[in-house]
Amino acid sequence: MANDDPQVSEFKSKSGLKRILGAISYSFEGFRMAWKSEHAFRQELMVVVPATILALTLPIMPVEKLALVGVLVLVLIVELINSAIEAAIDRISFERHQLSKNAKDFGSAAVFLACSLAIATWAVILFPLATQ
Repeated sequence: MANDDPQVSEFKSKSGLKRILGAISYSFEGFRMAWKSEHAFRQELMVVVPATILALTLPIMPVEKLALVGVLVLVLIVELINSAIEAAIDRISFERHQLSKNAKDFGSAAVFLACSLAIATWAVILFPLATQ
């Protein structure tokens, strides 16, 4: 059912269970496309999966395990947002423009910060284990 207002997406008309099921379907499609088309997402996932397994097997407090896994998930979240920004910019135009460059660079900087936070979190939690 399309909405008569051209400024509102037709997908906004869904409600209840239909909306939730649609959102889940769109999410899995997003994961599939990220895996298929985003090299950085695949690389990060190749680190996240074994690191998550390691984090869950370490002899640390549950909240520390949550922190270790949480920062890894955060990296993936920020990477997906960065990929969305890049796709939207490319959809608008492939023409070189400073604002397009800025948007892509800001997304890249966000991924860098998320990765830095992940590294710092892992170092802070694992360093005491290494010195025991």
